[in-house]
Amino acid sequence: MRQSLRIVIAEDAVLLREGLVHLLERFGHRVLASVGDGPALLAAAREHRPDLVITDVRMPPGQTDEGLRAARLIQAGQPGLAVLVLSQYVEQTFADELLDDRRAGAGTGYLLKERIGDVEEFADAVTRVAAGATVVDPEVVRQLLARRRDPLDRLTPREREVLALMAEGRSNAAIARRLVVTDAAVAKHIASILHKLDLPPAAPDDHRRVLAVLAYLRA
Repeated sequence: MRQSLRIVIAEDAVLLREGLVHLLERFGHRVLASVGDGPALLAAAREHRPDLVITDVRMPPGQTDEGLRAARLIQAGQPGLAVLVLSQYVEQTFADELLDDRRAGAGTGYLLKERIGDVEEFADAVTRVAAGATVVDPEVVRQLLARRRDPLDRLTPREREVLALMAEGRSNAAIARRLVVTDAAVAKHIASILHKLDLPPAAPDDHRRVLAVLAYLRA
């Protein structure tokens, strides 16, 4: 059974905002406030002190990065607050900023809005981010990988698949289920990836390995 989370939503598209409220409540979460702009998000988060903030990147009044900036301000005042950012398109600069500015111990997610249509996957992402994991949209991962092809030439096709799933925040067991291989095989692939990319070994369930991989790809 999923934990019931206290959530604040910021999304300026009314239909999507109401849809998110309905979906989250369907999975047993409490939506404390649903707002449509950056200032309202700041006020709602300060009033309710939620477990998780779900916010669009671009919102009124400027339609630039109001949601992302508001999330950063909220986290500065509420250490450990988890943030899941939604975007209509892949905006690599915003993804980089969000991950680079990730607060210690705070779950962070960056998903395309189209992922909401996969209800179970979206609900799982919400739970994982609230629990402290880093969840990155597969399309964002693909574009990050494409930006750094040379080092990845050393990886086998299977290792690239594992790396992409690692960057989505998947556990070893989840990767094994997705690729229909054993946990031991996944652990072996991860050890090989870390070695080939000159990354230090990490505990199998430690999501910091995701940040290390993404930091390397963005360098």
